[in-house]
Amino acid sequence: MKITLKDGSVKEYSEAKSVYDIALDISEGLARVACAGEVDGEVVDLRTVIDKDVTLNIVTANDKAGLQVIRHTASHVMAEAVKKLFPNAKLAIGPAIEDGFYYDFLVDAPFSREDLDAIEKEMKAIIKKGNRLEKFLLPREEAIALMKEKEEPFKVELIEDLPEGSEISFYDQGGFVDLCAGPHLMNTKGIKAFKLISSSMAYWRGDEKRDRLQRIYATAFNKKEDLQAHLQKLEDAKQRDHNKLGREMKLFTTVDVVGQGLPLILPKGQKIIQKLQRWVEDTEDREWGYVRTRTPFMAKSDLYKISGHWDHYLDGMFVLGDPEKDGEEEVLALRPMTCPFQYYCYKNEHHSYRDLPYRMGETSTLFRKEDSGEMHGLTRVRQFTISEGHNVIRPDQVEEELQNCLNLAIYIMDTLGLLGDVTFRLSKWDPSNKEKYLGDEEYWETSQEALRQALREKNIDFYEAEGEAAFYGPKIDIQAKNVYGKEDTMVTIQLDCAIAENFDMYYVDQNGEKVRPYIIHRTSLGCYERTLAWLIEHYAGKFPTWLCPEQVRILPLSDKYLEYAHKVEKVLKDNGVDVTVDERSEKLGYKIREARMDRLPYWLIVGEQEQADGMVSVSSRFAGDEGKKTIEEFTDFICREIRTKEIREIVADNK
Repeated sequence: MKITLKDGSVKEYSEAKSVYDIALDISEGLARVACAGEVDGEVVDLRTVIDKDVTLNIVTANDKAGLQVIRHTASHVMAEAVKKLFPNAKLAIGPAIEDGFYYDFLVDAPFSREDLDAIEKEMKAIIKKGNRLEKFLLPREEAIALMKEKEEPFKVELIEDLPEGSEISFYDQGGFVDLCAGPHLMNTKGIKAFKLISSSMAYWRGDEKRDRLQRIYATAFNKKEDLQAHLQKLEDAKQRDHNKLGREMKLFTTVDVVGQGLPLILPKGQKIIQKLQRWVEDTEDREWGYVRTRTPFMAKSDLYKISGHWDHYLDGMFVLGDPEKDGEEEVLALRPMTCPFQYYCYKNEHHSYRDLPYRMGETSTLFRKEDSGEMHGLTRVRQFTISEGHNVIRPDQVEEELQNCLNLAIYIMDTLGLLGDVTFRLSKWDPSNKEKYLGDEEYWETSQEALRQALREKNIDFYEAEGEAAFYGPKIDIQAKNVYGKEDTMVTIQLDCAIAENFDMYYVDQNGEKVRPYIIHRTSLGCYERTLAWLIEHYAGKFPTWLCPEQVRILPLSDKYLEYAHKVEKVLKDNGVDVTVDERSEKLGYKIREARMDRLPYWLIVGEQEQADGMVSVSSRFAGDEGKKTIEEFTDFICREIRTKEIREIVADNK
């Protein structure tokens, strides 16, 4: 057999060989650092036997796939350590993930930091032993019997979900046996550097009606230096984490008696959202041709049955009333989307082909029944407000209107300074699960191609994801990652060529015939709460001046200059600047430190000289001491910055 290696060279063997043996034949050094093999593009275990012509790449820790193998093996070591320290723990799943790995356990109580430290210590002892990981296969029924004997109910359930007649893969590391397809390292000594990060609750299979498990998050690297760099990155992320920073800055809070996923936006946070909302609404209305609607927060079940939400989205809706007791017509539900309401705004009057595109925008409060394990800060909540819109168009307007929606979203993100954070995803249907969707295969292929072409026309790099579409149509999703690397959808543009039929929507064409329009569901900014979280993390709370809830703070040197300070305040307020006066009897140095800690863009010092000359001494987090300016000069300066939404570079060290 011929083995074609990564560099194009060919190895020939007269008998079958394992990936590890081939690596050893190439060089002992390569075999020592090998983590797995890549056979015809598929990552496989080093123990995999090759008996035919293939292309082969030996995967090491320098490869992403090799690092994943190290982390997957570390998850098994962690499971073994937990079972030794907590014999009654039940094992669930333990995959490698992008930045590390986790394992879920059913235990009597949540893991403490002390528990994690003890598990780390036990893991080090296991790694030091250097036990080999041996793979073995069992018929399905024997595999079930083995896991029942070991009293591992979650493993039994996983095996029972596999087809009858399957051979089930296990790994044995010195007596500890775990269900796993691999691949894994040859022995535990290949784990060089690891750290248990945290623990949290997770539901078995993500179902809040199933067992509450404890998930331990961890990471592993091939070098201690890489681990330390990652841990420092995590520490830096904590300082930017909106869930921490947003509370410290008094932008939002949560209260148990209010409910999970229902954040309270505090005055400073609301000021930012208010500025965003007014800007987005003015931009859409004045520059992009939108009309504004205002629609109810709830509707009868009848509406959602017409739209398809009742059949396709009911699990994600808050339903008010009981169909059994109240009768179907009395059942109401809070809206998860605005689209069916806006369709009736369109239908309120007749439209001709000349009226299209007809663009409806709304600042919509929506409600979605998120799983409790999924909710986090402001990024995943049960009530949120969104810059939603629906563009009713003729079929011949699809290309141009998709471009307009993309241009608007890009303009919004670019103005906010967030465009460099995002990736573009074409979210497609899952053809293997057709019952989830409206329309046939031709409908989906055609509409997906329209979105694909819109992205190509703008030379936008994008990737495609199957199964991420809405039930009524494909989407362009603009994605961003939080400080921990978790990705969320920030803006979405969806093409819907089917729903108009359900609502009997039409326009009159040039021939006087009634024609079904297409609809683009879109956001320009997306969810205001999620955007606020994104801004907090992107700017570490140091927002562009125009967005700051407090843009200027005036610091009088003493009470003698309070009257002058308030005179400056009035001029700035009259020009729309958010300004306060620090009237406290504190030393100037203390007031300056607080202004810096509050991440203010500007603070103005006023004393005897400033009062006499009609000036202010300007300091900023951008450049430190910016010198003296007249009241008029500073007012013109900051108003221009606010009006143009300039994002000034921070060059001063004003921590």
